[in-house]
Parts: sequence; C-alpha cells; structure tokens
Amino acid sequence: MQRPDSNVKQQNHEWSDAATHLAIQPVPIDVNAGIDFVRSDGSGGIDIFLGTVRNVNDGRVVRALNYEAYPEMCIELLRGICTGARARHELHRIFVAHRTGHLDLREAAVMVAVSSRHRSECFSACSEIIDAIKHELPIWKKEEYEDGDSAWVRCNH
Repeated sequence: MQRPDSNVKQQNHEWSDAATHLAIQPVPIDVNAGIDFVRSDGSGGIDIFLGTVRNVNDGRVVRALNYEAYPEMCIELLRGICTGARARHELHRIFVAHRTGHLDLREAAVMVAVSSRHRSECFSACSEIIDAIKHELPIWKKEEYEDGDSAWVRCNH
C-alpha cells in the first residue's frame, strides 16, 4: 500500500464503545487516560505497551520521527484485531492509540493497554495487538537523522 500524500493534514480519528477505545491521532497520547480507560472492578491485571521514539535505529542516529497513516482503515483494522484479541484472551477493556505527525525523541508513538482477570491473558493480548499493529496497519514512519538526511522505514520491528 502506498503512503498518503504528506501534504494532507492529519487529524484525530477515534472509535469507542464501553470496552474499547481506538485512536489515530496527531496529538500526544494521554497515558493516564489510557490506563484509566482499561481499569475495571473485575480486572486483576492491566498490561501496557508504550512504544517511544529512540535515538538510534539500524546504526544511524535518529533525532525525530514522522508518522503518516490511513486513519479510517487503521480504525477498521484495529476493530477486527481487538475483537479477536478480546475473544481469545477474555479481555475486559482495550485502549489503543497511535500517533501521527512529528515526534521528538522519547515521545510516545503508540500505546496498547488491556485489562483482564489475570496477568497472563493481559501479557499475551498486549503482545498480540502490538504485533498486529506493526504488521497490518497502514502506518508509515519517516526517520530524521542527525546528519540532516531522512528515510521512510518499515514499521514492523
């Protein structure tokens, strides 16, 4: 799939129900809101994956990232990914947010938070969801390097 026109302004795209919140957004991820969303009286475990911008990739010094996405398709695919994960792991609640736009070092690029009765279901589901995000969603990442160069790279590590 081709990446979108980089001149298109990114905006928030969200979908929620009582147990799931999904967002593709150009604004910083509110980590506390994500944790609060997945809390429930019946949940004995919450697992969180927070992917952040690091300073080195493939031996090159990175100073920032730029993400572009096809947000409507991302939300639809996420709905399916989360429906499957909920059924397989008996999840209570799911929160997923992925950034678009410019991100500096240490900024959160993606957050997956899940809750369930027990930790093992949470660990498995969180890992499954982030792997699916990396491999299935139409999200493109451009690295900006310290030397002034930049390159589009795959988002599937």
